[in-house]
Amino acid sequence: MAKSKDVRVTVTLECTNCAQNRNKRFPGVSRYTTKKNRRNTPNRLELKKFCPHCGIHTLHKEIKK
Repeated sequence: MAKSKDVRVTVTLECTNCAQNRNKRFPGVSRYTTKKNRRNTPNRLELKKFCPHCGIHTLHKEIKK
């Protein structure tokens, strides 16, 4: 049987630049999904990823589902 609290969870990362700037040529928000280990990374995950809407590498932060 599977445990209810898995150590590895799937998280969603959202572009912080797109969330701040709503007036752009291409509307939308860049989102990535990844997995993280709760024991090693208890804080929210922050990674630099490529945003196709901004056209540059920006900071993507973990969001709540």
